[in-house]
Amino acid sequence: MIFGPWASTEYFLNWGMGFHSNDARGTTITVDPKTNEPVQPVNPLVRTVGYEAGLRSRLFDTLTTSLALWQLKQDSELLFVGDAGTTEPSRPSQRTGIEWLLQYVSKPWLATDLAVAFTRARFTDSDPAGAYIPGAPDAVVSAGVTVDNVNGWFGSLRWRYFGARPLVEDNSVRSASTSLVNARVGYQITQQFRAYLDVFNVFNSRDHDIDYFYVSRLPGEPPEGVADVHFHPVESRAFRLTMSFAY
Repeated sequence: MIFGPWASTEYFLNWGMGFHSNDARGTTITVDPKTNEPVQPVNPLVRTVGYEAGLRSRLFDTLTTSLALWQLKQDSELLFVGDAGTTEPSRPSQRTGIEWLLQYVSKPWLATDLAVAFTRARFTDSDPAGAYIPGAPDAVVSAGVTVDNVNGWFGSLRWRYFGARPLVEDNSVRSASTSLVNARVGYQITQQFRAYLDVFNVFNSRDHDIDYFYVSRLPGEPPEGVADVHFHPVESRAFRLTMSFAY
């Protein structure tokens, strides 16, 4: 439902329901193949319900913004298991958050945008392990500047930020934040032909792309292993030259 616009501002209410699927093997399993202990099969489809309320406004001809409060409820959270390299169904969850988007077009060839989201992600059932959802960031920010068609030149500079994430349910172990900057510069040689250069991870950040906490064992460590943080680093600085022809 959308109300307005009044004074270049409209208000909206959204409701939606969807489903995510679980691994088909989990719907027929009765015995754990590693321990031979009985296990409960999972539902093939898991329901998700979402709510959203907010506003969109064009304060000036050059400035557009939107603000939304939202909530997402899932009957079962899908968690990625780092040592197994797959996902597994988990407990029911609820996410509540706020998102703010801003776009400023100061010139016909220059645009700036900013997106900020803060989220509270928790399991909703009672479990002594804790209520935090592993891998769910508290904050996500994206910002960028885009230049288009300045005597044939175009380009962009973009920053992406993921806040610290809990790695275990009781929030006793957390990851660090992740920050990356990517850039592009190009030239429209003809109406059909253009070339551009992408630079990924401009500042050669050593941040982690993703983190997990589980037990592993290295040479010299005790047989039962050691619980520790395992991570995948972000890709090092890289360059990509692209030439495209449209016909």
